[in-house]
Amino acid sequence: MEKRIYGILQGKVTPPPSKSQAHRLLICAALGTKPCSITCSSVNDDIMATMRCLNALGASITYSNGVFAVNPVNPVKGATLDCGESGSTLRFLMSVAAVLGADATFVGAGKLPQRPMGDLCSVLAEHGISFEKHSADELPVTCNGTLQGGKFVLPGNISSQYLTGLLFALPLADEDSEIEITGVMTSASYIAMTLDALNIAGIKIEQHGNLFRIKGRQQYSMPSAIAVEGDWSSAAFWIVAGVTGKNPIIVDGMNISSLQGDSKVIDHLRLMGAFIDVSDKGVVAMPSQLFGAELDCTDTPDLLPILSVAAAVAQGTTVFTGVGRLRFKESDRLEAMRQVLASFGIASRVGEDTFTVFGGEPVANGVVNSFGDHRIAMSAAIMSCLAKGITTIDNGSCVAKSYPTFFDDFAMLGGTVE
Repeated sequence: MEKRIYGILQGKVTPPPSKSQAHRLLICAALGTKPCSITCSSVNDDIMATMRCLNALGASITYSNGVFAVNPVNPVKGATLDCGESGSTLRFLMSVAAVLGADATFVGAGKLPQRPMGDLCSVLAEHGISFEKHSADELPVTCNGTLQGGKFVLPGNISSQYLTGLLFALPLADEDSEIEITGVMTSASYIAMTLDALNIAGIKIEQHGNLFRIKGRQQYSMPSAIAVEGDWSSAAFWIVAGVTGKNPIIVDGMNISSLQGDSKVIDHLRLMGAFIDVSDKGVVAMPSQLFGAELDCTDTPDLLPILSVAAAVAQGTTVFTGVGRLRFKESDRLEAMRQVLASFGIASRVGEDTFTVFGGEPVANGVVNSFGDHRIAMSAAIMSCLAKGITTIDNGSCVAKSYPTFFDDFAMLGGTVE
């Protein structure tokens, strides 16, 4: 569905709950021994995919009035787990299903069936899991057997989601385990979020740099009630809108001490000269003169699309590093953002592990392709507020993957959505 959008944004907005934390708390609760309620004021397609797959594994989870009621897994065999387009759901639950001996079949939609899984499948195959692939290197795939503990080795430059899945699964294995990450560990903040969720659930894991030691036969024990904090990945769109626009935007309901890696959006923007006030009253993003900078996104790759919008109106050149993995998201986000920026008359260049934006003056130029990627669509929407003219975004409804009410909030802040 196309969306024609324009306008000047101002006011206060409360982003949705953290998708990353919601995935993790739902899995910990489903692996527990007693019911747990998780307050989550709104949901999206990815969170519901995790709920759906945990129910297929034998949990009983319902969502009503902003609360998940979780009754833990009573494992079933031979289930089909429909992950939708959620890479987190697939990569977290493949290891979990394996340790439960679920013999589960995983299916997916969109670009998920083509996203890389080889490294994870290889390491699971070394520890008791066999795979029945229905087509070469793509979903659907059936995982048979029961995951055994032991020594696991993963390269650090692959998805942190592989490691997170193993960290969820191995405390339930019969044997003790050790995971070694070789090279530089990327997206370390997401691993910190995983370890925090496991700690809440009473799971003990020793971390010594890139080495994780995990006792087997542990028991998940979640509190009876817990709440999901606000999502910094979603907040980033409004913070960028504030510093690049004509009026302040206040982002409410955020945990300033959050372990979410995308809370670094403030640090990134301040390096570009942004004025952002952070207090108990919220995050106030003030109109700012931005300048080009070098920004390391090794731990914050999901921020690149919206930070590219800030770079588009900055004076000078901005270079993003550590972003090569973005080729394997819901879209090739490097090429997608290059084309989006070009639609607004902004030049950029894709490198092997870099993305360079040459600041300028955006001008709306007809239809912008979202590539069916929620973060590309939302970034284009914020860019539309900085360009002369009206922007049409193709397939804007893809925002439902992470932020279904994005365009409602856009309109609430004064934007026009047709």
